Amino acid sequence: MSYKIRRQLNNDEQAKFIGISPTLSHLLFHRGILDMESAKEFISPNYEKGIHDPFLLKDAEKSALRIIGAIENNEKIAIYADYDADGIPGAAIMDDFLKRINYKNYLIYIPHRHNEGFGLNVEAIEQLALSDVKLIVTIDCGITDIGSVERANDLGLEVIITDHHEPPLELPKAFAIIDHKQNDCNYPDKNLCGSGVAFKLIQAILKINRFGLKEGHEKWLLDLIGIATLSDMVSLTGENRIFAYYGMSVLRKSPRKGLVQLLRKLRIDQRYLSEDDITFMITPRINAASRMGVPMDAFKLLSADNDNDAYIFTEHLDKINNERKGVVAALVKEVKKIVKERYGDNIPSVIVLGNPVWKPSLLGLAANSCAEEFDRPVFLWGRDGDDIIKGSCRSEGKTNIVELMRAVSTGTFSQFGGHHHSGGFAMNNEQIHYLEQRLCEVGDKIKQLNNSTDEQSNQSKDHDDEDFIDLEIPLDQVNIHFYNELNQLAPFGVGNKKPILLFRQIIPETIRRFGKGNDHIELVFRKSNSEKIVAISFFGANSTWAKNIQANKPIDLIASLDKSMYRGRVDLRLRIVDII
Repeated sequence: MSYKIRRQLNNDEQAKFIGISPTLSHLLFHRGILDMESAKEFISPNYEKGIHDPFLLKDAEKSALRIIGAIENNEKIAIYADYDADGIPGAAIMDDFLKRINYKNYLIYIPHRHNEGFGLNVEAIEQLALSDVKLIVTIDCGITDIGSVERANDLGLEVIITDHHEPPLELPKAFAIIDHKQNDCNYPDKNLCGSGVAFKLIQAILKINRFGLKEGHEKWLLDLIGIATLSDMVSLTGENRIFAYYGMSVLRKSPRKGLVQLLRKLRIDQRYLSEDDITFMITPRINAASRMGVPMDAFKLLSADNDNDAYIFTEHLDKINNERKGVVAALVKEVKKIVKERYGDNIPSVIVLGNPVWKPSLLGLAANSCAEEFDRPVFLWGRDGDDIIKGSCRSEGKTNIVELMRAVSTGTFSQFGGHHHSGGFAMNNEQIHYLEQRLCEVGDKIKQLNNSTDEQSNQSKDHDDEDFIDLEIPLDQVNIHFYNELNQLAPFGVGNKKPILLFRQIIPETIRRFGKGNDHIELVFRKSNSEKIVAISFFGANSTWAKNIQANKPIDLIASLDKSMYRGRVDLRLRIVDII
């Protein structure tokens, strides 16, 4: 990959950032923050000013009034949540809220990923009807489930959909739909995750009836919103920055017994919890529950109200996550081997692979790994418990995966949905044979269209952090003061990536490979004062650059800067991005 170093600010541009250091001004400017007022809002987000009125969401007030009516009439409510690390925290948010207002006539339903699949399913709705449920509130799902909502209507159940996935052309005939991506929804922020939308619904309810809760009490739900927002890889800009920023603050002091126990198990000091701890340690364990067939266990961890349950579900999720890692590693290896054997150097514009024995619940991770390695959209399929072809797809970062699926001929998919970079699909047996051809035809057309708009493409590249270096600095500049300066931009994630740093002609003193399969690599450097600086890359030992480096020979290192806290000791290290 080729890299460009972001240009320095000129005097006029720098003058707009009075009182802010040149380094921080540079980073803010290249994040599209061009003046002092915007800079202050970004560095020190204000909850009250940054949160939008929930009633700006289409159907939010209608939904809030319906739920309040159900509570006042003691109707049984079903909270029907997706099974991932967005939907499950959303279920825990609603569960927490209903407990706080002392409402008991409700249940939580999270579908089995393999046997029931994504979204509302008819069998579950029929069971809920038999359980005397009168109102279903979805979390992070439902926007494409026309037939299931119709069945609910037939059975006398009303459905409120809260979702953030791309709406189809025809919407379900639900009682209400809250999804900010609807064309006729004027909500100013279109990037909320599913739990974020659910939180807005709670805000709407409390604007009408606080049920005895003190003003601002709902902020204690932001720990779960923070987990969901960081886990679902939505852009950490706008309202999501507020959710992530304050979510991390609440997480560092959250009393939730399951979270406290899990952090203890993972040896993470809760006071210094970082966004990396969420995405690399907590998120995989929440997702492992559904991938390994026990989605309710992740919910039970987040909603545990005693130490015994917290311990049991922490141990269980950690165990199944280790099992999941082994299964997925073997699957990724198999998929990549097939790609290389089948295509060689002639990899098509869209990769499509499948095997009836592959579990659809594990394919998203494999698709993501392949999309990164082969720089192509990847579609992988298997068969679920009902012998239906289902799969996951991931973008290479440039292709809108939902638009790609939407553009193929009608009838190819029996169901599909997702976000810009990830999605899921189901299809009939006879259609699977044509999937690669149809996706490639559409993918090639989209690529040609993108290439033909050179001016727009070049303009967008200026904001593409993946091939830009933010700063070139000497190794001696790596210290706690510099880290604290960069960390004013945290939390980092999609839309607000960690600053990428270039260190020219630095000499690795030692090179060490470590881990179970020697998959990780560590380089040790020395500053001019002999202080040691470690650079690390997890699963980077087999990369091209790792094969070429030698101890005591200078390299150009591209890395981000991390801080860890072990037994109260500050430890700075570099996270390797590339070596050129």
